[in-house]
Amino acid sequence: MNVKRRRCLIGTNKKIGRFCANDVKGYIVNEARKEWIDPVYDDLIKRVVQVYKDQLGPNLHSIYIRGSIPRGLGIVGVSDLDTLCITNNKMDELDLTWVNKAENEINQAFSCVNGVELSFYHIEEICNSSTFSIIPFMIKTHSICVYGKDAGHHLPSYRADRTLANDHIINLQQYIESAKHDLQGNEDKEDILDCCIWIMKIIIRAGLALIMEIEKQYTRDLYPAYKAFAKHFPDQEPNMRQALDYAINPSPDAEQLLSFLNEMGEWMVKESEKWLMIHNPDRLRKMNLNE
Repeated sequence: MNVKRRRCLIGTNKKIGRFCANDVKGYIVNEARKEWIDPVYDDLIKRVVQVYKDQLGPNLHSIYIRGSIPRGLGIVGVSDLDTLCITNNKMDELDLTWVNKAENEINQAFSCVNGVELSFYHIEEICNSSTFSIIPFMIKTHSICVYGKDAGHHLPSYRADRTLANDHIINLQQYIESAKHDLQGNEDKEDILDCCIWIMKIIIRAGLALIMEIEKQYTRDLYPAYKAFAKHFPDQEPNMRQALDYAINPSPDAEQLLSFLNEMGEWMVKESEKWLMIHNPDRLRKMNLNE
């Protein structure tokens, strides 16, 4: 039986988050630092590293912590601990049946985070840097290596440009349709809440992606993404503010969420199509980094 994550709600009046810094050439600066991690998370991180080591053994290449915690922005009991693991073997060569149990045990043992995520990627996936891919991007710009050899040193630098924006836009319609399918007739409140948070985060970040070529800035944080979008699309500010509220204070009302997705979701899909016609008319899933 899965352990349900604790939900700590933060009002949208909390202006949490910031844009990533850019260097003089416009490349996104990785602001994650080991020294900025609150010591309250130390035992948890040691436990996670040990679990990866025990389960993967020689197949383990390296482990990364990403998100708010290594940026010094973690909120105790509220933030998630997002981890990335690079493996020497391909996914179909690994036994990962232990993962759900391990996550549940860690979540039960540590109350300093809202939840822990373990994720796995093959080293060859990471090192293929000719086209944009979100995981190498996250390692290079939002993560710190806490075990093994840091693959980030061998990855290219990234700008807040159309190659990054495209990753948030190209699958938007598919994600919205998937969320609507999951919500229709769904009476599982926890499942509805999880779906609500997931799709609203996608919508907010896609909203920033629509204006990334203008703003030349990037953030994973929801509030600054919402504010930037609202500056360029003031008519849609109330809807994006509602998406922000849903992402932070999720609703268990599936019909209410479907109504919102039918309105705001349809608008977002139309704007995304306009963006793709200009910046990616060939509908490439992964754009070349040198474009």
